[in-house]
Amino acid sequence: MASFQIAGGKMLEGQLEVQGSKNAALPIIAAAVLHRGVTLIRRCPDILDVRYMLEILHSIGCKISWQKDELRIDAEKIDFENLSRECIGKMRSSILLLGAVLGRCKNMVLEYPGGCTIGARPVDIHLNALEQMGVHIEEYDGAIHCKTDGLKGTRILLPYPSVGATENLMMAGAMAEGITWIHNAAREPEVVDLSGFLEAMGVAVYGAGTSRIGILGKCPLKEARYQVMQDRIVAGTYLLAAAGARGEIELVYEEKQHIHCLLHICESMGCEVRLTNRGIYLKSSRRLFPIEDIHTQPFPGFPTDMQSQLMAVLTTARGTSRVYEHIFENRFRTAAELCKMGADIQIENNRAVIYGTARLKGGRVSARDLRGGAALVIAGLMAEGDTIVENSIFVERGYQDICKDLIQLGAEIKVNKK
Repeated sequence: MASFQIAGGKMLEGQLEVQGSKNAALPIIAAAVLHRGVTLIRRCPDILDVRYMLEILHSIGCKISWQKDELRIDAEKIDFENLSRECIGKMRSSILLLGAVLGRCKNMVLEYPGGCTIGARPVDIHLNALEQMGVHIEEYDGAIHCKTDGLKGTRILLPYPSVGATENLMMAGAMAEGITWIHNAAREPEVVDLSGFLEAMGVAVYGAGTSRIGILGKCPLKEARYQVMQDRIVAGTYLLAAAGARGEIELVYEEKQHIHCLLHICESMGCEVRLTNRGIYLKSSRRLFPIEDIHTQPFPGFPTDMQSQLMAVLTTARGTSRVYEHIFENRFRTAAELCKMGADIQIENNRAVIYGTARLKGGRVSARDLRGGAALVIAGLMAEGDTIVENSIFVERGYQDICKDLIQLGAEIKVNKK
């Protein structure tokens, strides 16, 4: 079993550049299928989830090549009958292929996607919306069977501003007849990044970043070269790691506005935060203040993908903090692992009450999902003694090389690949 061994008590210091965004790269890679030709994607993170998505594309006939951090995808010829079912089962983001592939193929069978088990992420929002665009959908034998005589633009009201559903509809809308309007659309920066990529391909997109997005279908598509945005969740993880380990770092990070909410939280905990020409400077304090109430929300609110990492940091704040999870119901599973290290956390439905302690103690813990694994790495940096984080493969799904990055900042981490 792969694991990280972390020596606690090392202060993080230095400068670090943030990788490309996982949650932006995956829909952009899926959207490359729309174009019968070559797509070039720069700053694409070399992480497991990207590798899984590329395996899926390779299985349907796409030609894939890497050169440093630039990804080349040739989707001129695809045959969906050869879809890699194994890779579909590894990641939930494979659902993003529905909108893109249905734009080119009239029939598609997609097994239910896999990924982190952090609660129910029903695909009903995706499927109900695609049905409004002219897709006939049946679910049986553990798979989603889709047929269409042609996608048709329409007005769609999402019951919830789902990022994945918004992205799926944007890709489907690019190949639909007429204009597709998405109401109550997700406003996340990754949606805006997908819009930028679609526009680079020749698609007309209106209103990305607002709750109403329009996509003009059947625009002539062209070869695109696009640079993925930097990863705001990775940036937030490293800022919280520095806060928890009482460090002082500067992140080379362009899109500072994407993590404004987290920066405010770090300041509330007592950290010194400054925006610099290159990114963000953070200096922690000797003892952090608690956060009375923090709620996970869609952008521009506090993201659920940073909830676990913040909870880890708050375990040593001087007082009681409360974190409310409104997105996924199983995202407090990391609390039990943190308690093995001496944290005092009580879970009450969708609320975690965190009673700050003076210090965590190293121990053996196990990652259950991507962000929970990152939280345990942060806890290991904060703890007294050594910590072993098992199932570290979860962390590698979203962080290009978290150990190398943290070692660059002064951490002591050993990687066991067994």
